[in-house]
Amino acid sequence: VYQKGFNLFPRLSPFCVQALREPAAFAKSTGCELEVPHEKLTIAQAKRGTPAHRPVRVYADGIFDLFHSGHARALMQAKNVFPNTHLIVGVCSDELTHKFKGYTVMTEDERYDALRHCRYVDEVVRDAPWTLTTEFLKLHKIDFVAHDDIPYTSAGSEDVYKHIKEAGMFVATQRTEGISTSDLITRIVRDYDIYVRRNLQRGYTARELNVGFINEKKYRLQNQVDKMKETVRTVEEKSKHLVHRVEEKSQDLIHKWEEKSREFISNFLELFGPDGAWHVIQERSGRMLQALSPYTSPRASPSSSPTRTRSVSPDSFPSSASASPPSSPSSPSSRKKGKRSSFRAASTYSRHVQ
Repeated sequence: VYQKGFNLFPRLSPFCVQALREPAAFAKSTGCELEVPHEKLTIAQAKRGTPAHRPVRVYADGIFDLFHSGHARALMQAKNVFPNTHLIVGVCSDELTHKFKGYTVMTEDERYDALRHCRYVDEVVRDAPWTLTTEFLKLHKIDFVAHDDIPYTSAGSEDVYKHIKEAGMFVATQRTEGISTSDLITRIVRDYDIYVRRNLQRGYTARELNVGFINEKKYRLQNQVDKMKETVRTVEEKSKHLVHRVEEKSQDLIHKWEEKSREFISNFLELFGPDGAWHVIQERSGRMLQALSPYTSPRASPSSSPTRTRSVSPDSFPSSASASPPSSPSSPSSRKKGKRSSFRAASTYSRHVQ
């Protein structure tokens, strides 16, 4: 969101703003044409800051083959060495590089274009000189030169930046350990077969890769073997995963079965055990039935019942001495007496029972 009076780049030069929005411009062969006078600056003056229309022009050169993070970090340091910096990057041509350093992977045009798309670069100088001269520094109005502080031995010189250091125009940057163009090339050479097979899989021909007929067949066979191994490995992993899932489910089923079994046994014992609810219900139902059912005397003689023996007193019955002799069954008086004695005995028994 842009607000009135708000400057997104308050301390950056117009060149820097342009570089952040589009590729950096190429330097003109006629040199830098500034509208304001270009006065020489000291490092102290540059660190204190300069006006927006007078950025500090810092130059960094190199080959920049296989442009990587180490290159970008060095350029970032060069860009931020002063508060207001215009970074100029010089890229040496293929001819000079092949002569003094060795063969490159990328062409000079590819290297130029890679530098133009780095966010820290404001200007790119094509076909930069191997050794900086006073005329070149004046042509591009360079204030300082940025490079790592390690002496760079090349072209018969112990340090090609020696005269820049003596003139007080050198600012040091730090190298990024573990990454360089030579390291990247070493990785490719070390694993040459892997990368050849990789490109064959991606559709490159053996002729494009400069691979002979026998080696091509060998690499393709190795690719097929690797595919089979990968397929077998995938099937093994899937089968292991399936077996593991089956084992987990079986273990879960066993645990659930054991829990249900314990629960069933516990419930069974609670219901039908010696102290279970079933026996309690039976006892209570027996008591209720006994309380509700009337007493029925056994069919045996009254004298055989323990209750009747205890309840009936000997005084209730006439003694044998006073008892009248048995009368004939056919006599009416004897039948009446028998009925009365039986009625008295039953009444006496019922009172004792109650």
